[in-house]
Amino acid sequence: MQKREDTKRRLVRRKYEDEHKDERQAAHKVWATSINRELAEEIDEFLRKHKLTKVELIYTGYQALLYQHGPKRE
Repeated sequence: MQKREDTKRRLVRRKYEDEHKDERQAAHKVWATSINRELAEEIDEFLRKHKLTKVELIYTGYQALLYQHGPKRE
């Protein structure tokens, strides 16, 4: 696979990403997780059909779990 040539735009974007990498990592969390491919494809199809994002799926699932299990008591 041949690497694309460096254009002015690519160099500017790369510089911007390098300069803001720590800021971006501090502000966002990435979960490196995996699930069964069949289930993942089913979920992806559902999200496409209803025009939802994975972020909406996570947030809504979290809200449902909070409702189901209630606030954590110590």
